[in-house]
Amino acid sequence: MESCINCVDNLRKYKCSKCSAPYCSVACYRAHKDSPQCVARESEVKKTEVGYQEEPTLHVPFPTEDTVAADKLQQLENCQDLRNLLHNPHLRSLLQQIDVAINAQTAMMAAMQEPLFVEFANACLQVVEPMTDAERVEFELYS
Repeated sequence: MESCINCVDNLRKYKCSKCSAPYCSVACYRAHKDSPQCVARESEVKKTEVGYQEEPTLHVPFPTEDTVAADKLQQLENCQDLRNLLHNPHLRSLLQQIDVAINAQTAMMAAMQEPLFVEFANACLQVVEPMTDAERVEFELYS
């Protein structure tokens, strides 16, 4: 077991909420939280939070006819139109709401009523499933 970061003599019972450093008592925590050691460790934690961290999955999802290939999904990362759209806080909020929704289908239907979300969805589709020339001509006829 780890020793207390402040007194070093006692074994840790708790972890600092800012930097996860071990401490043994309230007195040691108070001394630690105002120390430069805590601030330095906190900034290290923030650096790792800023970068993309992939969500762990237990298994690879089974493919369906709607499954997008991983290489196509990687192409989304390089799409400047998507990057520009994602600067919009309203769009990011919509995406977060969909992500945590209990009923994803209902959340998607509601989001599709928002022109900004439709623009986002179309930008994604242009990357993962671009229109053929015939589809483009037909689209222009109905526009």
